[in-house]
Amino acid sequence: MKKTSNRLADGREIVYYDASDDAVREAADQRPLEPTATASEIRYDPLLAEWTAVTAHRQARTYHPPADECPLCPSRDGRLSEIPEPDYDVAVFENRFPSFTGGPGPETAGGPHGLFASAPGAGRCEVVCFTSDHTASFADLTEPQARLVLDVWTDRTAELSQLAGVEQVFCFENRGREIGVTLGHPHGQIYAYPFTTPRTERMLRTAAAHRDRTGGRNLFDDVLDAELADGQRVVLEGEHWVAFVPHAAHWPYEVHLYPRRRVPDLLGLEEEQRAEFPRIYLEVLRRFDRIFGPGEPPTPYIAAWHQVTGAVPERREFALHLELFTIRRTSGKLKFLAGSESGMNVFINDVPPEAAAERLREVASE
Repeated sequence: MKKTSNRLADGREIVYYDASDDAVREAADQRPLEPTATASEIRYDPLLAEWTAVTAHRQARTYHPPADECPLCPSRDGRLSEIPEPDYDVAVFENRFPSFTGGPGPETAGGPHGLFASAPGAGRCEVVCFTSDHTASFADLTEPQARLVLDVWTDRTAELSQLAGVEQVFCFENRGREIGVTLGHPHGQIYAYPFTTPRTERMLRTAAAHRDRTGGRNLFDDVLDAELADGQRVVLEGEHWVAFVPHAAHWPYEVHLYPRRRVPDLLGLEEEQRAEFPRIYLEVLRRFDRIFGPGEPPTPYIAAWHQVTGAVPERREFALHLELFTIRRTSGKLKFLAGSESGMNVFINDVPPEAAAERLREVASE
């Protein structure tokens, strides 16, 4: 893998990742862009003990441009985009409308009783373009292409976790208008947060309680062992990875992908795990597109890497895993987060996890 870093016209970094060591990336951004002006603030919720980002500048972000004006396609035939090169393997650049940006700053506690704490929304947000092919999806990638993306996620995790003020790095993909995607080109994002996210903190607390209750056992190891022993919800097994629908799945079709050997983050994966991942993940994605039968539009989904980076004391107890889920519950119908889910964070799933797993096994590639 060859890595080349350049700058866009407004000062943002763009990094090219190429499978070939002889790739040359020297094209300059010819757009007349002013330097970016962004500001992010985080505010603390004293009732839930968690942070919310406030980012007014994101209201102006690009929204569903026509395919011939896609900002993630290469710059070709006189049309200039976010990516100056006429072609690329994988390209990563700083988001023009980031949720988190800049370096850390002091936290202030204002308002009556000092309850209104806030701080700069320090961090970084990046866009990861998986391929230059606008009409493709991740599931269309070859195994070498998917392996390159895995290596990119790993490299970005290593680099972003070293930034001042960053406590967690989150790699993810949103696909489909139903999810809220505003650009159709196959891409994902990476958020470098200035705090550990509430979901991760909750998993760490639960794992610690399980360890204390069981005399030192690891919760993630026990969950994976239990799913394998039960077998009803296992979707796909490899030598180094296991894909299963969790016992208490929140979403109509939800798959968790775990390496058999526990590691806390992407950097901990060994070569055997990296080599097998593309085959397993691509097969799961292709099955997702076949869930609802022939003739159905591509399945909208969110794919989210859960990892603990940096100096979090409990990180060795955490298990890197990928969670993939769709909000489509049946043909033409979506699962909305209504009163119970949005108001109380209590999910109600209309599709039994065992039925979802069975369906995902039925649509295996021949």
